[in-house]
Amino acid sequence: MKRLFILTLLLLFIWGINAQIIDPGRAARRAAENRVNRQIDRGINKGMDKAEEGIENAIKKDKNSSSEKGSTNKSKKNGGDRNQNDEDVVEKSNGGSNTPSFSSYGKFDFVPGEKVIAFEDFSQDALGDFPAKWNTNGSGELVKLNNYSSKFLKTLKQTVFYPEFIKSLPENFTVEFDLSSTPEFSFYNGFLIVGFTNEPNVGIKWSLFNKFGRKSDTKNTLEVGFHPTGAGGNRGMTLLESFGHGNQILDSEDEQSAFVTKGSKTNVHVSIWRQKSRIRVYIDEQKIWDIPRAFPDGSKVNSLYFRNNGSEKEDQAFFISNLRVAVGAPDTRNKLITEGKFVTTGILFDVNSDKIKPSSYGVLKDIANVLTENEDIKVKIVGHTDSDGDDASNLALSKKRAESVKKALSSQFGISEKMITTDGMGESQPVSLNTTPEGKANNRRVEFIKQ
Repeated sequence: MKRLFILTLLLLFIWGINAQIIDPGRAARRAAENRVNRQIDRGINKGMDKAEEGIENAIKKDKNSSSEKGSTNKSKKNGGDRNQNDEDVVEKSNGGSNTPSFSSYGKFDFVPGEKVIAFEDFSQDALGDFPAKWNTNGSGELVKLNNYSSKFLKTLKQTVFYPEFIKSLPENFTVEFDLSSTPEFSFYNGFLIVGFTNEPNVGIKWSLFNKFGRKSDTKNTLEVGFHPTGAGGNRGMTLLESFGHGNQILDSEDEQSAFVTKGSKTNVHVSIWRQKSRIRVYIDEQKIWDIPRAFPDGSKVNSLYFRNNGSEKEDQAFFISNLRVAVGAPDTRNKLITEGKFVTTGILFDVNSDKIKPSSYGVLKDIANVLTENEDIKVKIVGHTDSDGDDASNLALSKKRAESVKKALSSQFGISEKMITTDGMGESQPVSLNTTPEGKANNRRVEFIKQ
């Protein structure tokens, strides 16, 4: 009888595992239901907090004078306005144009690394193919999206995919990429995950990464997840998990209003900044995570990977492109004031244009702070391009881009134009070979030279 009981338990256990493998959609629905329950719990907690606050206010009303009652009523009104404004932010950020402007980046403090070590826009791969320098245990294809000149890697199946050319990452690095989803995206679809690990064989040990819900390996790993549809549809979701030395350090999930299907806010720029144990994550200008102890002290990672937790519907997918990995903390003040020259690859422009991308705001602000503190110096801004295109066009473009930087420093940060002169060198002074995407990214740079 005892043997029969044990055998029955084993069969039930195996059946449960098989059910998860055979029906990934069911697993995705279960994960989504868990998300709903967590959001309900948060809502209940918020409701209880408000109820307790109401009781406290009622007690204060009995004790305070009529003037104090007026002050309490004013506080209540301000609280209501604050909630209303939160909803307004969601509606306004998602309405109209999907391209953010400088004006919305006032608190954006992301500064990319000084040297680009990896760049991927899939320019060397054909549409319809899976990129040659990437690996996967599933499927994906390169497609074109409206309003973008570059190709995007489309993924909708439960799969892991990663760039094989990234083999080492230091304790300080930045990662950026463009992320999109289809306009319709079910709450029951999985997250798009970007992860960092010290697992040396990502392409062999797929089972460590390819799971619905949660990872469970013993390596140093951090994952950030993005989902454009939360419960109710007004906001998106984000998650952050980290593991170190066999222990789970973080397991957090929250709402975010930057990457949301409602209002077609589905084309965004993601920025991730690691500084030793600290991790900061941004969607466009919105900082969604800032965790001081996200990585174990002294932990190393050598691989970057993406993971799609799967879609219930074949016509709903994620898209990524313009992956940019950089290292080295920019030392703007010392380089410009002491050494006499500061060079950055972090001021980005639209393709073949002098229009500055809003994600460059953090770099411009950093430079503006130095110039504000040193009003007596003169600076020459010099633009440089890669070798794509003809010499004359690149020379003209580099001069226009330098002028655009000057105007941005003046209009956005109040730097006097009398402090600045501009020039451009086109493709004539490369610092890297123009034969690789990384080399071209390093050649597309802006120099600030103390005069």
